[in-house]
Amino acid sequence: CIMAMDLDAALGKFTLQLQANGRSPHTVRQYRRHVAALGRWLVACGRPRALSGITHETLAEFLVAPEARCRPDGRPKREIAVNALRTSIRCFFGYLAAAGLIPVDPARLVRRAVCAPPPPRGMSEADQTRLLAVLDQAVTPEDRRDRVLFRMMLGTGIRLGSALALERCDLDLEEGTLRIRHAKGGREQDVVIPEGLREVLAGYLAQGEGGGPLFPGPGGRPICARHAQRRLAGWLRRAGVTRRVSAHALRHSFAVAVYSSTKDLVRLQARLGHRSILSTSVYLAAVHLRVS
Repeated sequence: CIMAMDLDAALGKFTLQLQANGRSPHTVRQYRRHVAALGRWLVACGRPRALSGITHETLAEFLVAPEARCRPDGRPKREIAVNALRTSIRCFFGYLAAAGLIPVDPARLVRRAVCAPPPPRGMSEADQTRLLAVLDQAVTPEDRRDRVLFRMMLGTGIRLGSALALERCDLDLEEGTLRIRHAKGGREQDVVIPEGLREVLAGYLAQGEGGGPLFPGPGGRPICARHAQRRLAGWLRRAGVTRRVSAHALRHSFAVAVYSSTKDLVRLQARLGHRSILSTSVYLAAVHLRVS
């Protein structure tokens, strides 16, 4: 019986569909993490994990429970994080209903809260200078790889996932462009390489031959995002940067710098590869906070 299917089996089918639809590994992990949180809550409450036992009231109770509203340390989540959870639950049960695995979508009444996301935070110019200074002291092959990776992200604004997916053949230093074959949404994107970064890349490419990943790890495979974030954290400590900085903050730093110098939102939209200029407009507030 379909309705006797439990949450784990349904999540496996949902994951397969997400992968078939070309959703990013990050998105797939987030959906799985949120649905798994629902499953743990059901077990903690002594409720069945069968799809037949999950109603719209069940989901409402979960979404107001501490398991959904609070972080592991007990502090309340930001509303934008709870909204992400609501979206995951809606998409999961919407898929189940569309696939005929449940007769009625229990998440049909779930709505995202209306809230303004905080402006993106990049690194200060002083922190960027300190980071670049220690990166320029790179000695080992791994250090030199990191130097190019983080300089590229600061100089072009590409996302970490797109950078780690690059292969050596994706770079055209004569034209001064790089081809992102794995941009967000599965699209391709051509990115302009600044002149100074071209010189850094030319020196880096000269140290190896052939094709393969631009930023390899052990075994010649691309390093993973988590490892890259750990490496960045290590460089930031060496640079004396005390504020926590994610790899994505490098993209924000690039965007703030471009808009601060050009005041051209359309140009920034093209540089970031945003489909909607509404996504780009968040940097208006970021620049205001930077100069105020």
